[in-house]
Amino acid sequence: MPRKFGDIAFTPEVQAAQEQRGSRQTYERYIANGPANDTITPKIEEFIAQLEGFYLGTVSSNGYPYIQFRGGPPGFLKLLDEKTLGFADFSGNVQYITVGNLSGNDKAFLFLMDYRHRQRIKIWGRAEYVEDDIELIERLQVPDYPAEVERAILFHVEAVSENCPQHIPIRYSITEVAAMMAPLQARIAELSQQLGDRHDDSMDTL
Repeated sequence: MPRKFGDIAFTPEVQAAQEQRGSRQTYERYIANGPANDTITPKIEEFIAQLEGFYLGTVSSNGYPYIQFRGGPPGFLKLLDEKTLGFADFSGNVQYITVGNLSGNDKAFLFLMDYRHRQRIKIWGRAEYVEDDIELIERLQVPDYPAEVERAILFHVEAVSENCPQHIPIRYSITEVAAMMAPLQARIAELSQQLGDRHDDSMDTL
């Protein structure tokens, strides 16, 4: 079964560029052999569940792409079924560029990056915004997050591709750094206490 992302990403112009530069046959074989990769697998679901942010791409009516970073606590990008992702759209800078773009062209793209483990996943699909479905919005709500939810955004998956980790820098979030530092800080506090106790004991003998 052909990999679905090839149908979307390898346009005639891309295929011509590959042909001119000698990579077309290699990618033809790669696309032709392998899983379709058009659903969210349990492995990808696990990857998504720990993300604190992702990049959402839409297309404007004048043909320009628009890339926006969406951030939140792990789990705010939710799997609704194997072909659908969703997240709550909070009140922001009221530019409504993503909403406007989706009202004219529902083609969209998700770029998911895990800097800590040097992994990235690209997802092609169609997106829509939903403003009048209270049950859906509640389902996508982020617990204990104070911002107002204006709408839900649904992303309908058409193709998925995982990339190699080459050139991805290793970075950690503040939460991850704090978790790694906690045992060291506890040990430093323990050693400081021991040194303090020894100092007190030596003073007592004077």
